[in-house]
Amino acid sequence: MPESCGLQSAPETTKEGNILLGKYQLGRLLGYGSSAKVHLAQNLFTGQNLAIKSFTKHRIVKTDLINFIKREAAILRRLRHPHIVRLHEVLASRTKIHLVLELAKGGDLFSRIATFGRLPEHLSRRYFRQLISAVAYGHSHGVFHRDLKLENLLLDDRGNLKLSDFGLAAAPDQMPADGLFHTLCGTPAYVAPEILAKKGYRAAVADIWSCGVVLFTLNAGYLPFNDSNLIAMYRKICRGDYQCPKWTSPDLKRLIGRLLDKNPDTRITIDEIFRDPWVARGVDKEEWTAIGMFQEEGKVSSKAEEMEAEDRALNAFDIIGFSSGLDLSGLIGVMAERERFVVDETPEGVLRRVEEIGRGEGLFVNRKGKMGNAGVEMREHNGNLVVGVDVYRLNGGLTVVEVNGGGDGDAKGMKFWEKLLGAVSEPFRGEF
Repeated sequence: MPESCGLQSAPETTKEGNILLGKYQLGRLLGYGSSAKVHLAQNLFTGQNLAIKSFTKHRIVKTDLINFIKREAAILRRLRHPHIVRLHEVLASRTKIHLVLELAKGGDLFSRIATFGRLPEHLSRRYFRQLISAVAYGHSHGVFHRDLKLENLLLDDRGNLKLSDFGLAAAPDQMPADGLFHTLCGTPAYVAPEILAKKGYRAAVADIWSCGVVLFTLNAGYLPFNDSNLIAMYRKICRGDYQCPKWTSPDLKRLIGRLLDKNPDTRITIDEIFRDPWVARGVDKEEWTAIGMFQEEGKVSSKAEEMEAEDRALNAFDIIGFSSGLDLSGLIGVMAERERFVVDETPEGVLRRVEEIGRGEGLFVNRKGKMGNAGVEMREHNGNLVVGVDVYRLNGGLTVVEVNGGGDGDAKGMKFWEKLLGAVSEPFRGEF
């Protein structure tokens, strides 16, 4: 069964000071995995500190990661919750896709447990409440995480939990007709027994099992199902073979038993967790309601804002996915049929110049598409297409320009091709 690619803590030394797309100054490396690196970054305009998770185009193409990245970005745009890491924007450069994320300065809970050992019960309760609040909110929006583990539970500078890494999550449009998933995913020590049984599983119920593994580990300082032999560990999971440490209180032990119920049909539900005496202890009704599962604080304020975010993210993925030979270097030379490059100008500015050139050459000019993903077709009087120009809005005023057609070898066609490219291909000279 494939494991998820968790990020490891990184050494302090790294190349710092790079400016990303004229907007973010990169700082030290915070963590890395087999598919991504996370850097500390600062917004040059607001001074806000953020985390930027970067995927290289080479690895995206080689490992077919694009769908996982798209899924994570789409889900994080949909969810706004105080205990879920916020996605600020998606950026694309010549060679990478970047997710600009809320910074969790406190690191992850795995590192904390590994360094300091188990947590006191009151702190375990606090983090578990926040985890369940985030998970329940996701479930109420049709999102199932499917990779809940300590490495994906981050802490902000106030010690509040932030759920991260939705790359393996299931979204509403992925829900099977019978409600049962069959994809084997997650991290072995946290995976539910019904997933291992390979007979189909309900993702919401499997998430609850993983929450149980998290709670056990916070209290014990070690995993409930742990064995150097993977098959032996899976047997323990399927049997529900674990022992709570002696310091576990009776109420906590009972709750863990219901979370780690090997029968998914009798496992505790989200609603029951919210009503559990151990979970609700010491919290007044108003406070509990405030962190409840239908918390929607910070939701996108308008449909226009939501559409703008969607457009920006889709363009970033479209740019990476144009072709395996993507070239956005700004080095312009005459090619047969196609040129593609990045310019430091808005799409509207590029299209206006293209239209002026086309009309100046006596061609029929037709605008198509919508701004942000638009284009111009230029045709001769007989209707033959001479050239088409498509523009894709990137970030910070940058535009990807793709010129198609022309370059057919005759002198007139080549001259027009070169004239058009010369007018619109002043490349972006900043750092990517």
